[in-house]
Amino acid sequence: MAEPFDLVTATPAGLYCAAGDFHVDPWLPVARAVLTHAHADHARPGSARYFTSAAAAPVAARRLPEAHIDAFEYGEPIPLGAARVSLHPAGHVLGSAQVRIECEGEVWVVSGDYKRAMDPTAAPFEPVPCDVFVTEATFGLPIFRWEPTSTVVRQVLDWWDAGVRARRASVLFCYALGKAERLLAEIAAAAPDREVYLHGAIEPIVDLYRAAGVALAPTLPVAETARGASFAGALVLAPPVAANSLWMRRFGADSQTALASGWMRIRGARRRKAVDRGFVLSDHADWPALLATVRDSGARRVLCTHGHVDALARALAEAGLESGVLRTEFEGEADV
Repeated sequence: MAEPFDLVTATPAGLYCAAGDFHVDPWLPVARAVLTHAHADHARPGSARYFTSAAAAPVAARRLPEAHIDAFEYGEPIPLGAARVSLHPAGHVLGSAQVRIECEGEVWVVSGDYKRAMDPTAAPFEPVPCDVFVTEATFGLPIFRWEPTSTVVRQVLDWWDAGVRARRASVLFCYALGKAERLLAEIAAAAPDREVYLHGAIEPIVDLYRAAGVALAPTLPVAETARGASFAGALVLAPPVAANSLWMRRFGADSQTALASGWMRIRGARRRKAVDRGFVLSDHADWPALLATVRDSGARRVLCTHGHVDALARALAEAGLESGVLRTEFEGEADV
């Protein structure tokens, strides 16, 4: 019987599959990069050739304008060396994918970032049976447990209503790729008559989601609003990097601010981010979903990457699974 072998290993450039001679989400330029999604810490410039899902390709092309990108439908075979490769829905953001790699009867799945909660802007996560599952661990601690999305959306709408009554702008900081569009889709379903203002960094990604057929709330660009116009009662979506910028001055000193992120589950995180309110809304799996996903994979071995890797690996080992850690440079839930 053949000895077990590692289809994916950690290298200075990123996670590498020698059988197919490609990297998954490399952080240094390589010859062939298979992307799980287009967040900035996973889709870095400089590689000679990129492979991505068809749904993610437009976003990847915008973020990597000089790149050679080959796009594939979910489940479609990707010919790479001796490995049989395919992409499968991860539920994280538009076009996000798990990478299934098969060679010599061994199947590995590199999850990338994923979530199990339903999201109208992304194809739902698809459990992919495998021998070895490489899972993210961004929120790999028992403290991280998400409320139903509908509950959080109701909290956002109530907060916005309070801003309307007080005639003040409500500025909600959220990531430009994925979180902003998810909020717009949920607002469209819950309050279809409402318009939302957008920071210029979010507008182009929203346009790509609309082009992909995703139903979103109507939006207005902040940049095209007349100078001196009042934003009293308006909801404005902006990336977190805008929080301490001169751009914020147009909303007035009495504007209310909030951040939508899974990190808002941690006591004190809202204070450190200097916002008035925190909404616990993440595009990653929480602790119960991480454990459930490992079970659903049927994997005999699980490797944890980026985030609270040691805590998750220890919990899996205590549950009787062979577990370990693959160190990566991914930042978890972070994207402008």
